[in-house]
Formats: sequence, structure tokens, C-alpha cells
Amino acid sequence: MQAFVQHAREFLPILLQGAWVTVQVTALSFLLSSVLGLALALCRLSPLRALRWGAAAFINGVRGLPIIVQLFYIYFVLPDVGIRLSAMQAGVIGLGIAYSAYQAENFRAGIEAVDPGQREAALAMGMRPALLIRRVVLPQALRIALPPYGNTLVMMLKDSSLVSTITVAEMTRAGQLIAASTFQNMTVYTLVALLYLALSLPLVWGLRGIERRFAAGRKAP
Repeated sequence: MQAFVQHAREFLPILLQGAWVTVQVTALSFLLSSVLGLALALCRLSPLRALRWGAAAFINGVRGLPIIVQLFYIYFVLPDVGIRLSAMQAGVIGLGIAYSAYQAENFRAGIEAVDPGQREAALAMGMRPALLIRRVVLPQALRIALPPYGNTLVMMLKDSSLVSTITVAEMTRAGQLIAASTFQNMTVYTLVALLYLALSLPLVWGLRGIERRFAAGRKAP
């Protein structure tokens, strides 16, 4: 135990630097996936057949590929056609695109769950479609989609470890490098596991609190 504590003091500063990179990758990827996912969801619900089919093809294609393959393609293949990205940029874009397909389905389900009567009433009052989406549909759809939306954030935090495969110096990558040079596998990966729990559990609890607050707001008279 004393040896574990001693090694933990030595390794923890490096792992915390990796944890900060993990948080950055997760936050930026989540933002990108949310923007792309919302755009894809609106395309899926568009009256234009080309937009519906194009969005559906993109979503199904992305969901059918392992995330690690998408990361490899962006980081290793795109330079062959003149598109060069840093490992960090490739990791954020790869995770963001991969999760945009899941976010699109979350948003689409939330939008479809909004009472159609409210849309009809708003249109009857002369509200433009764009204004209807922004003021009537999206606020309710986001509230409905909050549980799966929050779960996606937690999943993305854990899957951010995949960007270590393209040399992003996040927490898992930092742990791999320390373990390779010190052979203290148990200490290093125990610390990595504890740090992931320290990041994910407060996030889970916070999201549950937000969900309960929204649920209480819906039940209030």
C-alpha cells in the first residue's frame, strides 16, 4: 500500500494533465456532435425527400462503422488527399461525427414526441416554420430528449479513450506511456480507472438532478 501511494504521487500529475485533455476532447466532440446531430435530425424530418434520404444514409453509414476505424480514416487516410489534421483535431472531429448519428436519433425522437396539435396551432396563428421550430418544438424536444442526450455525454467521456490510438495525449494514453516506462501496470491503470470514475460519476449525478428538475417542472400545475 505504501508503494502504491508513493507511485501514485509520482504518476498523478501526469495523469491529471491527460485528464484535462480528456475533458477538452469530450467537451468539443460533444458540442460538434450536438450541432451536427440537430442538423441531421431536422433533415430527417424535412419534407424534401433528398434531405431525408441523405441524412438517413449518413446516419446509417456512420453507425455501421467502428469509431476507431473512423478515427484512423480521418487521421491516416485524409492526409493522402491533402487534408492534414493534428491528432487532437482528428480525435475531436472523429468522435463528433461518430456520435452525431446517435444525437440525431435522440433529437428526432424528441421532436416527434412533441404534440402535433401545438404545431398546427402555431401555424394557424401565422407563425413561420423556422420560428415554430425554434420557439415551440425545440424547447420541448430538448426536454424530452434530455435523458438519452445526457447518456450520450457519459458514453462519449468513456469513448474519448479511443483517441489515444491516434496519439492524442489524453488520460489513457498518458497511462500507457507511464506503464510502458515504469512497468507499474496495476498502479497506473488503477489510477486511470479511478480518475475516469471521478469524472463520470459526478456527471451522471448532475444529469440525474437536471432530469428530476425538468420532470418536476412538467408535473407542476
